[in-house]
Amino acid sequence: MERRTYATFMHQWPGKTVTVTSPSISFDNYPNEQLSYSDVINVMLGDLQRIKVYPSYGFAIEQPMPDEVWQAFEALVALGFNEHLLLDEPVRKTG
Repeated sequence: MERRTYATFMHQWPGKTVTVTSPSISFDNYPNEQLSYSDVINVMLGDLQRIKVYPSYGFAIEQPMPDEVWQAFEALVALGFNEHLLLDEPVRKTG
């Protein structure tokens, strides 16, 4: 969520200095009584998809995304982690 927040701020207020932080929590320590591993993965994938598509909506700046990251996204979506995806957006990388 940090990267999506940063991209939105940079789009809305270009040229400003922005710092976005969060607690340093490992993936294994992130799930808790209210948030399962599945929930965490679903939310992460929803954020990743938005990082990719929101620039085309005019909501955020573009950010580089390594091919390996998007391939991991596609593989996890294929496994059924799709609860937080934008429904009208393709899941496959288009360039």
